Amino acid sequence: MTAQSTQVPIPAAADAAACEAALAPVHGAQIVVPLNRLKASPRNARRVKHSEASLEGLAASIQAKGVLQPPVVEIETDAGGVATGNYLVTIGEGRRLALRLLVKRKAIKRTHPVRVTVDLENDAHEISLDENVTREAMHPADQFEAFRRLAYERGYGPEEIGARFGVTATVVRQRLRLGAAAPELMAAYREGALTLDQLTAFCVSGDQDRQRQVFEQMGDYRPVYAIRRAMTEAKVAADDRRARFVGVEAYEAEGGSVLRDLFTEDGEGWLEDPALLDRLVGEKLQRLAENLRQREGWKWAEAMSDYAEVGALGRVYPVEAVRSEAETAQIAALSEEYDALVSGTAAADALSPEADARLEAIDKALQAFGPDFDYPPEAKARAGVAVLLGHDGLARFERGLVRAEEAVERRGPGLEAADWTGGDEGEDAAPSAPADAEADEGLAPLSERLVIDLTAHRTMGLRDAVQADADLALTVVVHALALQVFYPAWGVWTPLQLRMAVTGLERLAPGIGDGPAGRRVADRLEAWGARLPEEARDLWAVLASLPPSALLDLMACCAGVGLYAVRDPRDRKPDAWAHAEALATVVGLDMTGTWSATAASYFSRVSKARVLEAVAEATTPEEAVRIAGFRKGDMAEAAERLVEGRGWLPSVLRTAPAVDPDVPEPEGEATEPPSPDDDAYRFAAE
Repeated sequence: MTAQSTQVPIPAAADAAACEAALAPVHGAQIVVPLNRLKASPRNARRVKHSEASLEGLAASIQAKGVLQPPVVEIETDAGGVATGNYLVTIGEGRRLALRLLVKRKAIKRTHPVRVTVDLENDAHEISLDENVTREAMHPADQFEAFRRLAYERGYGPEEIGARFGVTATVVRQRLRLGAAAPELMAAYREGALTLDQLTAFCVSGDQDRQRQVFEQMGDYRPVYAIRRAMTEAKVAADDRRARFVGVEAYEAEGGSVLRDLFTEDGEGWLEDPALLDRLVGEKLQRLAENLRQREGWKWAEAMSDYAEVGALGRVYPVEAVRSEAETAQIAALSEEYDALVSGTAAADALSPEADARLEAIDKALQAFGPDFDYPPEAKARAGVAVLLGHDGLARFERGLVRAEEAVERRGPGLEAADWTGGDEGEDAAPSAPADAEADEGLAPLSERLVIDLTAHRTMGLRDAVQADADLALTVVVHALALQVFYPAWGVWTPLQLRMAVTGLERLAPGIGDGPAGRRVADRLEAWGARLPEEARDLWAVLASLPPSALLDLMACCAGVGLYAVRDPRDRKPDAWAHAEALATVVGLDMTGTWSATAASYFSRVSKARVLEAVAEATTPEEAVRIAGFRKGDMAEAAERLVEGRGWLPSVLRTAPAVDPDVPEPEGEATEPPSPDDDAYRFAAE
């Protein structure tokens, strides 16, 4: 039946009979009804309430454009079948609630006129159900492009579009970016060849040419993370350590552009000028280095790019401050008083004003004595400091570094290599003796061949003597190790042919030095560095005076820092790796106190299958099943929460338990060999 356009106003009288006589609407008639006369229909098929977001959108649309679709109503009657003057909304309950929301905000009056369509023939419940079942929402691609048309054809900005549709400006910007995707991508999305997540990943950048290029290169396999990485591979993420160090605001102030990520909550995105960013990082590091040099009095200060540059330099170490007995006693007394005040107020909610003031005074008094260990002025006069950018975006200061030329300057006369001369004997030419000795003795130098012969006999004598003296042998070995760990790489100060490389790990695993194990290693090195002499030539005399227990402790410190068990497939050393596993078993290495599985350290860097395997091992298989359908990023974060505190480790970090040779194996059971699927097996087996 064709709807009529008759509009009949509702009388203000509440008399039901008068209302019925005045209205007498026919089926399909459109009438104007005051909002306060519209009521929710008990026969509405929708039972779940409208969301706040949908009501906000409807209210914004109605306020901007009015009610575009008249609600469908039926006449309310009382028990006797007499019209009450009110109408029950069969279709359009959301519009009614949105209008009431506008009344609540005083945007319209409670008697605001509403055009409605009267239904007198259909079953109210059935048409309510029909309204919600038979309609089909528009394709998101159509919505994205429609928003873009509003922006380009009507000149609306994101804020105005958002106000007209009840969504935030951020949502509008996202839809505008999606609506501007390359036509090939939009067509693939409409056809189902691309998901919304994939389209979103392509649209992190508005560069349509790059979108097409990546779309064609990736083929049918298009994981979301790979799309985002390819779309931003020439840019620097805003959470990169360089960006955190410089600051996005400082980068933009220098003219750098930022590609904002419209599809994440933080919206930080990527910095599009890596060269500018690197220049700003270098300049800031150099400023920090120069400020430190002037403040602490170092000879030089320099910004360095990585720890390999630091490792190529020698070092001087801080020495213990010399204090008088009176100063030592005063420091001890102040420290005891400080500890007593802290322990006495530990159970209280807050320190008393008097105790707080006293603690502050003690702290100032202790600081006035200076640090317990510091670099002497003569060390600062020839050494320097390097400033590097740490993995966390903070500057790292490496003090007490010595360059090769500065070490040579300290050697003094008589320490240069012997002056070898060719003479008339060719290969048998001898090293020249000191000039004054030759002048006194008037003797020709020994031939090179003879010197080699004689010193070979002397070397054999030394071997015999050292083998016969275990304590001396320990000192010789520790001397050779300590020279390579604590002193510059240049110069040969020992006849022992013991070579050990100290390989930095920071470039392989950024931030490793700040972990628990890294700090303990560094603390031991610094403690021994403070005990050893500054000059390599003085080391032997110091070591010769140490007891064997101290020498063993120093040897352990040096041997530990020389270990290298990194499994690099480009430098395969299966036997060394196997021995590293044996060492781990012997020392009972427990990596749970040093490393933990997080989204950043593990789960975001492995496949979904590996993530689910870890969750199943650490918790239960049911927990793994529960997150199996998550997207990769969400799965990694969920896995981090699930395994936290459970001590789970990937197989490559696990230590095999020690086998007690006195305990026999159970009969009929044999130790299973490592599985080819095991990470440790795959790395070591060759």
